[in-house]
Amino acid sequence: MAELELDEKEQGEGAAAPSLPVDPELEAMFKAGLHFGYSQTRRHPKMEPYLFGMRNNVEIFDLEKTRVKLNEAISYIKELKNKNKVMVIVGTKPQIQDLVQKAGGETGLPYVSRRWIGGLLTNFDIIRKRIDHFESLKQQRTSGTLEGKYTKKEINDIDKDLIKLEANFSGVVQLRKLPDALFIIDPKEESTALREAKRLDIPVIALASSDADPESAGYLIPGNDSARASVVYILDKVVGAWKN
Repeated sequence: MAELELDEKEQGEGAAAPSLPVDPELEAMFKAGLHFGYSQTRRHPKMEPYLFGMRNNVEIFDLEKTRVKLNEAISYIKELKNKNKVMVIVGTKPQIQDLVQKAGGETGLPYVSRRWIGGLLTNFDIIRKRIDHFESLKQQRTSGTLEGKYTKKEINDIDKDLIKLEANFSGVVQLRKLPDALFIIDPKEESTALREAKRLDIPVIALASSDADPESAGYLIPGNDSARASVVYILDKVVGAWKN
């Protein structure tokens, strides 16, 4: 990767610099802050081949290598779409929850943005029954059929349950079978989702920073998995691949 002049923001979202890569795509990745990793003390040893160096105690990704891996991941995502497969987008960090929801809405793909539902994959049939129960309650509440069956207090309790169920299941209502792949933002953070996918041999595509094991994903995108700008950049590529 061309030598970059970096500022002191450890997780900057598009830090300005006197000298930017001349390649437009690399420049866009650089402006999105994809090159920022974590401090050297947090580095996973197997991530070293994807790193360019260190500035201000922050590991710097080699964006040329990131681009290669991103293109591989995007090609696989296009293959999934062309074969009418199902992919779940997973990212529950508070600063990116709305981005995950937006990507799910734009693609029509199921997503998990609040917290991973334990057993969503490994106990899918049981979880699917809970989702069906949520859908039934929601339909009854909307149609007004609950009023004739329950007291006001009982309906108030049901409304409280619906709020919790909505938070847990709204993104995966359309998931009628086990997915064919997961797209995970930060596999270290989403360790339960990753573990369930591995147990069932479900392929994983992941945006992963320097603290993650690169072998945790079949399709790795090494780069900043925390800053909004970098996640926006990657999800835009994912959405574009799925819609086109």
